[in-house]
Amino acid sequence: MRLSRIIMALTVGLAVVAVPTAAGAAQPQPAPSATTDPPQPPPYPPTGPSLTVNRPTIFLGETVVLTGTGFGPNETVDIVVSVTPLAAPAAGQAPARRSDGTTVAMAPVAYQASAPLSFTAFTDAQGRFTKSYKPSVTGLLTFTATGRESGRTASTELRVLHKKQPLPVTGDSIGTPMKLGGGLVGAGAIMLLLTLAWRRRQRFGGAAH
Repeated sequence: MRLSRIIMALTVGLAVVAVPTAAGAAQPQPAPSATTDPPQPPPYPPTGPSLTVNRPTIFLGETVVLTGTGFGPNETVDIVVSVTPLAAPAAGQAPARRSDGTTVAMAPVAYQASAPLSFTAFTDAQGRFTKSYKPSVTGLLTFTATGRESGRTASTELRVLHKKQPLPVTGDSIGTPMKLGGGLVGAGAIMLLLTLAWRRRQRFGGAAH
């Protein structure tokens, strides 16, 4: 009897200990909060501004397209053009001599007119713009673009060359080929006449015999 009571007491004690553990295991786990923000990607620095031309070298009178990116959205961009003369003087144009004896290439006055050396462009919502420009001077042109609100700036270069002029056609250059052609025609006519005369002579001389 005593042994059975001891076994019963141990069984009851184990049951009492196991009930809280089972109850804790049966409790539902808290659901993840719906308000928890998803993990954010690491921040990346904004793309820096850039300015490019569609052609690095052109001849005077041609047009290029400037493209700017990375500026502020919907802002005004001021563009300034600076000109550096090319090392070689223009064709048929003597270099100007400075007071210290050095020389600098000079472009003809007719080419010095009118294309602006400062103008503006307007960006879109992505901070991008395009602008056409037709230089009126030769040389190395440097374009510098600065956003009024963002303060961002970028620059690019363009080389403008003189047009190749065709060789002039003078009276002497036309007369020489014409004289040569006329001489050849005259010589051919004389040879034809001599050939006809020789054949005539051979024909009649053969008939006489």
